[in-house]
Amino acid sequence: MPLVQRVLCIVLFFWSAGFVAYSDDRAAQIFTPAQLYGELFVQVQMQGVFTDSKTFVDAVPKGTPAQVLEAYRAAREASDFDLRTFVTAHFDVPAVAPTEYQTVPGQDVRVHIDRLWDVLTRTPGALPLYSSRLPLPQRYVVPGGRFAEVYYWDSYFTMLGLECSGRHDLTTAMIDNFAYLIDQYGHIPNGNRTYYVSRSQPPFFAAMVDLEARREGDATYLRRLPQLQREYAFWMAGAERLEPNSAARRVVKLAGGEILNRYWDDRDTPREESYREDVATARASGRPAAEVYRHLRAAAESGWDFSSRWFADGRTLATIRTVDIVPIDLNSLLYHLERTIARACRVAEDLACEQDMNARAEARRRAIVLYLWSDAEGAFVDYDWREGRRIERVSAATVYPLYFRVADETQARTIARTLRERLLAPHGLSTTTVETGEQWDAPNGWAPLQWLAIEGLRRYGEHALAERIAQRWVAKNLAVFRETGKLVEKYNVYAAGGGGGGEYPLQDGFGWTNGVLRRLLTDYPRLAEEASSAD
Repeated sequence: MPLVQRVLCIVLFFWSAGFVAYSDDRAAQIFTPAQLYGELFVQVQMQGVFTDSKTFVDAVPKGTPAQVLEAYRAAREASDFDLRTFVTAHFDVPAVAPTEYQTVPGQDVRVHIDRLWDVLTRTPGALPLYSSRLPLPQRYVVPGGRFAEVYYWDSYFTMLGLECSGRHDLTTAMIDNFAYLIDQYGHIPNGNRTYYVSRSQPPFFAAMVDLEARREGDATYLRRLPQLQREYAFWMAGAERLEPNSAARRVVKLAGGEILNRYWDDRDTPREESYREDVATARASGRPAAEVYRHLRAAAESGWDFSSRWFADGRTLATIRTVDIVPIDLNSLLYHLERTIARACRVAEDLACEQDMNARAEARRRAIVLYLWSDAEGAFVDYDWREGRRIERVSAATVYPLYFRVADETQARTIARTLRERLLAPHGLSTTTVETGEQWDAPNGWAPLQWLAIEGLRRYGEHALAERIAQRWVAKNLAVFRETGKLVEKYNVYAAGGGGGGEYPLQDGFGWTNGVLRRLLTDYPRLAEEASSAD
């Protein structure tokens, strides 16, 4: 066996046994499918062997990667070689049972959701050798469909429903898993897959800790403080070395010396789970491929993959420029993280830490208002730090400063008016005001954004608008549920049926839809009664 293959097998042995020691650059020590299968990986993805590019990266080889590659190189020159036949012979390919998420006819939707938690729960255990899945110590809930692993920001909205269903055990287990991931990798990856480790997702860990603390008291903040601080260090890495009008990884220093954040990914290659699609986008862009890949990956970290928010022309994916943008949602989340760490430090009776984090949070709040508030749009918007200008486009991301109490009362009243006039649709809030064919644009509505808007509005006394959004969203969810027996990933808020667009078909299951709907039916008993009487 060649030396390179021998070394790779030794490294993989220790990885599979859980003995890899993680340094500060943990992502570099994780072997992804592209690294394991080289030219075979490229051919499988570029030839479209599977309709969904995610299928192959989740497949498990029947031998070592070295053995599979050796077999491929020996077989590929044969005149009758068929790549799909080879792959299915050498890999166990994941499949989703088509009826896994069907309901019982006439079943109350709350009962349906409560029963779905067990269907969507995965248990820890030994993983197959060379699986792309990262091990976790506790049980966790997956979104459903093609998403067979835990996802970071999805999980917060799933937890909202778990708490209403009395499944506190699962909420705590999942928070334990995220704390474990922070300890292992220095951050919470996008999901527990090797190909996700180079990026995170919107940092909702502090909000998860809030959920836990409501049940268990302030001691929760003290217990979770080490992980809260480590996650903050991940997002702020490089801040101390920046000059004005420059950026490093996820941190941006603006013209006045203010520090805000952006989305990023530590790699500049095609996303492995969307390899063919990313190559096509880079080719269409006419720009350096690595630059485009970084922007695409950063948008994946945002969770809004993809949206006109990230497009230079506001319309076309090929113009994507995510890392040039300081986004309102991320900075609201980090404001909350700073406040949460300050609260935890107060519990720990660490006055210096509490004062420092509160000062950081207040400095961030002032910078958000200075750079991201738009009088013209009546909303918080994103900011192009390279060009030094606000991006004057309204999106549902403007509700984050309500949910995390960044906005003042006047701004909150203005945002409420903007939501009513520009984003409120017959079936809930639209994600943006434009249709691009991307899934994080109109006409789609998403459960997490509905929840953040509803609760954010209630926190500023805008109860009538909050209830109107809730009523429309719940009615939409229930209409699709009665028609199909499913709760799905996203919905068309202007017309009948589920949502569309993006890189893959509409998925059912579905973690965060279940969580938000279960919470709304708890918070608005009248809507629950209407749901029960209509079933």
